[in-house]
Amino acid sequence: MFYYVLKYVLLGPLLRLLFRPRIEGLEHVPDEGAAIIAGNHLSFSDHFLMPAILKRRITFLAKAEYFTGPGVKGRLTAAFFRSAGQIPVDRSGKDAGRAAIREGLGVLRKGELLGIYPEGTRSHDGRLYKGKVGVAVMALTAQVPVVPCAMVGTFEIQPPGQVLPKIKRVTIRFGKPLDFSRYAGLENEKAVLRAVTDEIMYEVLALSGQEYVDEYAAKVKAAQAGEQQPRRFPRLPR
Repeated sequence: MFYYVLKYVLLGPLLRLLFRPRIEGLEHVPDEGAAIIAGNHLSFSDHFLMPAILKRRITFLAKAEYFTGPGVKGRLTAAFFRSAGQIPVDRSGKDAGRAAIREGLGVLRKGELLGIYPEGTRSHDGRLYKGKVGVAVMALTAQVPVVPCAMVGTFEIQPPGQVLPKIKRVTIRFGKPLDFSRYAGLENEKAVLRAVTDEIMYEVLALSGQEYVDEYAAKVKAAQAGEQQPRRFPRLPR
C-alpha cells in the first residue's frame, strides 16, 4: 500500500517534476506477467527514478546495508526501503549469490517485475562493467523475458558519495525484451550463463552509450582502493 503512496503521492510526482525524465521505449515493458528489468547502475537515484516512471510495480534486490544502518537514520532508511518493496540481500559470503537468486525467483513466480543491476554494484566512474551471471540464472530458470534498461545522466546528478542530487534532466531508455527460451534447461551451463549475461550487457551498452570495461566493478574498485592506500614500510632497528 505505502509503495503506491510513495509512487503516486509523495515521491513520484516530485521526482518527475524535478528531473523531468525523458522516457524512451516504455512500450517494451510488458503490461502483465513476470519479467526482469536489467539495467546499468550509476547512482543511488536509480532506485527511485525508474519505479517512478513505470506503470507497474517493480521490486529491486537491494543490498542488506540499506536495512541494517545504525541509529535513527538507519531505521528510517530501512523502513523506507521496506515500504518501497525492496528486498534485502546479503552480498557477503559464498552463499550471497544463491540468496539473491532465491529471492529474485520468488518475485518472478508471483508474476511480478524484478529489477536487477547485473554489475552488482554502482559504477564508481560512470563506465559500464561486466555483468554477473545471476541475472541469466533467474531468466532461464523462471523462463521470463529480460528488458534491458539504461539510466542516462544519473551519474552526473548524483555520483557515488554525493548526498543530494543535482537538479538536472535525465533519460531512461528501455530496449526490446530479450527472449532466451532457446536456452531452456541450460541454467546450469556456465558457458550459456556467460553468453546470456554478455548479451544482456551488450544491449544495455547500446542503450546507454557508456564505455565498457570487461572486469567486475567490485574488483576494479577494490584494486583502486588498494592503490590509494599509502605504502607502509617496517621500521628499521636503531
